[in-house]
Amino acid sequence: MSANPGERFLVTGALGCIGAWTVRELVREGVPVVAFDVGRDTRRLALIMTPEELAQVTFVVGDITDLDGLHRALEHDITNVVHLAALQVPFVREDPVAGANVNVTGTVNVLEAVRRRGDGMAPVVYASSIAALPTEAGAYPGTLYGVFKLANEGTAAGYYADFGVPSVGLRPHTIYGPGRDQGLTSAPTAAMVAAARGEAYEIPFGGSLQLQYVADAGEAFVRASEARVEGASVHNLDGPVVSVKEIVAAIEAAEPGARITYGEDPLPFPPEVDSSSFTDLIGGPTARPLEEGVAQSIERFREA
Repeated sequence: MSANPGERFLVTGALGCIGAWTVRELVREGVPVVAFDVGRDTRRLALIMTPEELAQVTFVVGDITDLDGLHRALEHDITNVVHLAALQVPFVREDPVAGANVNVTGTVNVLEAVRRRGDGMAPVVYASSIAALPTEAGAYPGTLYGVFKLANEGTAAGYYADFGVPSVGLRPHTIYGPGRDQGLTSAPTAAMVAAARGEAYEIPFGGSLQLQYVADAGEAFVRASEARVEGASVHNLDGPVVSVKEIVAAIEAAEPGARITYGEDPLPFPPEVDSSSFTDLIGGPTARPLEEGVAQSIERFREA
């Protein structure tokens, strides 16, 4: 159960990958949750939740760029907001204006809607990204998506400084597992799906990554919201740091005969970051070992 009785969560982007697992975590804790999303496709939720669990979720169709719509959604007696609605790297690259509207203006709208609702709200917990960090000191992030996420961290700091709206930004690195089917770093999960199907697949990059199993990421966002901290802090999610070669080895251990290859060039952001401030925030780590997460993912993909 929730550490704070009486909580009622709004999860934006609830039909996305981390959103679905965040909703699942809340339902299994017995916490009321409103799922806010512009879409209507509940396939990611159906992949990981029973029909009885889905029936406990209140669904609101809404656009994150619509401030009035967000404000109305908060009128469902919302106490906690987890903001996960965003466009991933490929979609931002394809349409930067839409990317800015959703990823930047959408985050401003969430913070503003919470400000207008007034006192008593928990800190806004929002998804930043490892892509917000530059690969070199003094440089900008390597993608527009990263630039937009960095802007959100500054906006959240400004909303606390100017209006007293507290927030917690969490930077996932490489999320993997059931439901991770979009974005630049979804390739390891696509490789797991291919292995479960007996198909060949090439992960298009190499180097090392800090991995978070998607169920652990969903738990992390809930724990951060329940912490009820002040200020406007940003934290890197914890997770094992492994090479792509090690990811392939874990896939082969879970699915002998898997035909997975990988590229050489690393991704345009740091391969490892310090997550100690996050574990201090929630009182311990959430991430499970790579081998366990990969095995669970492939087992679920076989069943699906």
